[in-house]
Amino acid sequence: MDIQKELEKIFKGELKTDEESREFYSHDASLFELKPDVVGFPKDTDDLKAVVGFVAKNKKDNPNLSITPRSRGTDMSGGAIGQSIVLDVSQHMNTMIEVDSNHARVQPGMMYKDFEVETLKHGSLLPSYPASRDLASVGGMMSNNSGGEKSLEYGKTDNFVTELKVVLADGNEYTIKPIDKAELVRKMSQGDFEGDLYKRTFELLEAHYDEIQAAAPKVSKDSTGYHLWNVWNRETGIFDLTKLFVGSQGTLGLISEGTVNLVPKREHSGLLVLFLKDINKLGELIPKVLEHKPATFESFDDATLWLSIKFMPSFLKLLGPKKFIHLLITLIPDGLQLLRGVPRLILMVEFNGNTEEEVRDKIKGLHRELGKQRAHYEINGFEETPTEGKSQKFWIMRRYSFQLLRSKVKDKHTAPFIDDLIVPPKHLPEFLPQIRQIIRKYKLFATIAGHMGDGNFHIIPLMKIEDPKERAKLEPAMKEVNNLVLKYEGSVSGEHNDGMVRGPWLKDMYGEDVLGYMKEVKAIFDPENIFNPHKKTDADWDFSFSHIRKSF
Repeated sequence: MDIQKELEKIFKGELKTDEESREFYSHDASLFELKPDVVGFPKDTDDLKAVVGFVAKNKKDNPNLSITPRSRGTDMSGGAIGQSIVLDVSQHMNTMIEVDSNHARVQPGMMYKDFEVETLKHGSLLPSYPASRDLASVGGMMSNNSGGEKSLEYGKTDNFVTELKVVLADGNEYTIKPIDKAELVRKMSQGDFEGDLYKRTFELLEAHYDEIQAAAPKVSKDSTGYHLWNVWNRETGIFDLTKLFVGSQGTLGLISEGTVNLVPKREHSGLLVLFLKDINKLGELIPKVLEHKPATFESFDDATLWLSIKFMPSFLKLLGPKKFIHLLITLIPDGLQLLRGVPRLILMVEFNGNTEEEVRDKIKGLHRELGKQRAHYEINGFEETPTEGKSQKFWIMRRYSFQLLRSKVKDKHTAPFIDDLIVPPKHLPEFLPQIRQIIRKYKLFATIAGHMGDGNFHIIPLMKIEDPKERAKLEPAMKEVNNLVLKYEGSVSGEHNDGMVRGPWLKDMYGEDVLGYMKEVKAIFDPENIFNPHKKTDADWDFSFSHIRKSF
């Protein structure tokens, strides 16, 4: 079958099958490569519906037909690549439909940085943006259930999505949102495609209610599997399919539009920065910091610090001359700090307020308390940056470290395969040394940055993936890391989702029965497996490993 020729009959957007386009879309920010047959740029929802209808009609005679939705391609788990039809919604479906101070309605391809420009006109923002905020799309944030530096205060994207429009396996668009029990009963009695989905999903969740509720990860944020425990709530009587679709990575249907709640942007913010000699007292230090209710509690390690210093000229291109000069000037005190010893970990505690004075008071209050116990916590320095401008240098190092890794270390490449683990913060003093031990065991050069208040860390090794000896490290290292994470009651993904890299390990996390319920949900919504195969519950390590990039 000539897919492009057939699609041209029903598709208004552009279609590309040239080698350059197929090669470009065979990669996202992950380890993997899957080369599509066709790349499409849908003009609107009708184009999405047309492609779904085409695949559903022809799937039986062409089993490899499938659809992978994609926007900015920043996914680190392999969720945005596919071998059949890739639909890039960022070209045309990128409009802010409506926005006010409380909510926004948006198409999935809109970049978050453009989205925020519009929301800030109303003094508001969507606080679940990831570190890749300058590169990511709002649809990608929904598909991955993203979180980031503000998750400690606000939680993740699923807390803010109130309504979605989705194109499902029958080729029609539906609106999903929280509904009460009476509306659920009406939906289930419709006797049509939509009614059947509601009925079968509810019956599955109700039949295994206690087991499913008990399976919810015991951490503050999670992006693994399907969040079945959040869909049906017996106590409130609310049934909410948005909780199923947010974080589903396009494996259940295609998001065509989303509505999100917004929060007011605080007028002022600033940091207290702590330079730690060691991490032995983290278990005591973290709850002490959290008592002061910071808005954000972030961290990065000495490897990230040295990387930022080594590649400092790169920030000129990233920031522009004015911001770059400001960065150099503000880093002078930190150069003096390094003369007193390189810290093992830099902690960034952010406070928000309605006035600069309020922020200063919060920072000074924590500084005074921790300063009295500085020796006990092995803190070898503090820095107060009580305004957003003064704190920017630390956010630059924290946010841009991954981009530096990807672009500046020429003989090795970023290998995000243990990049998003999360454990309850109380376990960090025991957990972090053991993680470092595994990193040393496999001789991985890796930076460690994370959301300290959540216990969520991003460990992104640099590896020569084309070297078979290096590739051979992936599976055993993942097993050791994942076993350690589960030992300490954690999750293998706090933010970056499953895709091809963590999907194969969902059985280890949830057990065969609960994973089976997730697979049942996938079968209910996508019986012919047309949506983004080989991801999440459909992932298989042999397939994933066989599609690791051969070159970079």
